[in-house]
Amino acid sequence: MADIVALRTFTPDHRQVSLEVRPYAVTDPEVRPLLDELAHEYHSRYGTNSELERYPPEEFAPPRGVLLLVREDEVSVAGGAFRHYDDETAEVKRMWTASAHRRRGLARLVLSELEAEAKRRGYRRIFLTTGPKQPEAASLYLTTGYRSVPADDPEGFGLLAFTKDL
Repeated sequence: MADIVALRTFTPDHRQVSLEVRPYAVTDPEVRPLLDELAHEYHSRYGTNSELERYPPEEFAPPRGVLLLVREDEVSVAGGAFRHYDDETAEVKRMWTASAHRRRGLARLVLSELEAEAKRRGYRRIFLTTGPKQPEAASLYLTTGYRSVPADDPEGFGLLAFTKDL
């Protein structure tokens, strides 16, 4: 099980806040606001949010998966998950930062915690994809050590695929 990580940090307006990173079930009510905003964002960028229904919640449950939330003063502000891809690889999905909390390094924190948890569970590699209309995500992955790989994209969305050895 993922450790609970507690941090104190500052917001862009210099307020000190408490952050907590811990695992949640995909079906937990604390997760819903982020998934709702993610669905809205997918729909506005791609005209669909069907990606969110592609995998059942149990794929993100221990022992082969996890969903982590970052909570700031009891409010969900960022999160991400991984699922089993193959015996050595975890696939990161559902990376999201609430729009009011962007540009604070929260996505980088989520990704780092997901990588650490995947490594603890015996995975040796992370695989992930993002859409072509999410350049901020592609930039995050490239600046955190991921390398671009060919994407299996049967639906023709123009997916961008990345991988990183842990």
